[in-house]
Amino acid sequence: MSVSMDESIKRWTAKRKTAEVIAIIQGETTVAEAGRSFDLTPSDIEGRVGDAKRGMDLQGDRGCSAAA
Repeated sequence: MSVSMDESIKRWTAKRKTAEVIAIIQGETTVAEAGRSFDLTPSDIEGRVGDAKRGMDLQGDRGCSAAA
């Protein structure tokens, strides 16, 4: 996500957070770049990425048990 956050935007939507995390996971941007673009700390961003990865692991586990 290479676009800086618009000054008029005051809150993060789930869609915006998801797009940020996907861009980091896919290697389109880095934690440092996202932090600079959106004025967030690296720990905030890393927390979001970690939460997303844990969520994906949980969804994958449910998918496997449901298919069995």
